[in-house]
Amino acid sequence: MENFLLFSLSLLLLNPLLHGGIAIAGKTKDGLEEWGYARVRPKAHMFWWLYRSPNRVENPSKPWPIILWLQGGPGASGVSIGNFQEVGPLDIDFKPRNSTWLQVADLLFVDNPVGTGFSFVEDKELLVKSDVEAAADLTIMLQKIFNRNKSLQKSPLYIVAESYGGKYAVTLALSALKAIEAGKLNLNLGGVALGDSWISPEDFVLSWGPLLKDISRLDKKDFEIVDSVAQKIKQQIREGLYVNATGSWSELENLIVQRSGNVDFYNFMMADAVSDSSSMAASRTRQLSKEIALKKYSKYLNSMRSIPGDSDNDDEESDFISIIRKKLKIIPHDITFGQQDGLVFDALAGDFMKARIKEVDELLAKGINVTIYNGQLDLICATKGTEAWVEKLKWEGLQNFQSKDRIPLFCGKDRLVRGFTKSYKNLHFYWILGAGHFVPVDEPCITIKMISAITQSPAVLSS
Repeated sequence: MENFLLFSLSLLLLNPLLHGGIAIAGKTKDGLEEWGYARVRPKAHMFWWLYRSPNRVENPSKPWPIILWLQGGPGASGVSIGNFQEVGPLDIDFKPRNSTWLQVADLLFVDNPVGTGFSFVEDKELLVKSDVEAAADLTIMLQKIFNRNKSLQKSPLYIVAESYGGKYAVTLALSALKAIEAGKLNLNLGGVALGDSWISPEDFVLSWGPLLKDISRLDKKDFEIVDSVAQKIKQQIREGLYVNATGSWSELENLIVQRSGNVDFYNFMMADAVSDSSSMAASRTRQLSKEIALKKYSKYLNSMRSIPGDSDNDDEESDFISIIRKKLKIIPHDITFGQQDGLVFDALAGDFMKARIKEVDELLAKGINVTIYNGQLDLICATKGTEAWVEKLKWEGLQNFQSKDRIPLFCGKDRLVRGFTKSYKNLHFYWILGAGHFVPVDEPCITIKMISAITQSPAVLSS
């Protein structure tokens, strides 16, 4: 891992490829990191960052995997959050992460959709308005990365998603398969893993009230008030009023915050300080949607320090992002990290509350390995909601899957149960105990064992 600990720019040899006066790609001298922009459509540019594992094992019968990490939001940065705050080689202090997934796979991070993080559009009308449009852009990005690199083509690609990223993941997997079958994309899709994923918004909003009542964060009166809004959302979804449902979702989250004593949506065992009445009133505006979806990711992970890429002044970047920019050397000077995040969320308002259960069914029917994993303490994508949408699958193996017994999971020598799993054919489910929404952060040991099993990595873990 030593190569990843040397972050000093003086130790890096950048190899930019120039196009129109703007550098679109770079890499480190040792070849273990590569990054660049993929022009996925005219005036639409997606930023990606690939890490090669120094632990790569050459095994002809068990090829070394690549993980494509898809962040949620919509509008949350995979380069900032997934990479530096969850599973990449370095943390936000640029110190080594002992639980990096590079131990078992190569890692590809992307700022998706265009407009997120360092990705950008030259015209806001080019922002995607659906998960399917986002998948089309990601497919083009994969073509530009994999089709030119025979070495990468030898590794199966596993799409691993978190939160809203799960909707991107299933639509991308279907889009990629179509491109592979047409001979337009040269890669082997190993599988899809959906971590605390927003696959069925209806099932999640309906789960919040019962769950919070069961853990004493709501009483009967609170529950009835909360459930009435959840039922309204259900009806709006059924009537195809998706933009209205997104607005009601924001209303419901704000109501729960007030009624529950400010429960943390990303770990219901945690709570923020209760806001005063004036700030609570202000949070009823549409801005709440962006605040919850974009900023609470980083707030949860960095409660004791400033947020990478977040600032009270949208025209300023954090020191963290400035250091990244200096390393990469290819980010256009007029592009500020995350400056279009809010617009990304707004553009997807009509798709945000749409379910993607059908896409999961299609992947299962095609024989693609689908793994679902959920943190026990997550609220926003609660396990109760995840189990509800899984029961709606039309996949022919569902009944056999449900009849299976769960297997306990352990980590280390203490023999404490850290989770459970069950599988049938190409459907796998992991229940991760003690974890909230950000499973790799809360339970790194069991998570890396899980991801090693999902990717069938030839790496040998030490514990």
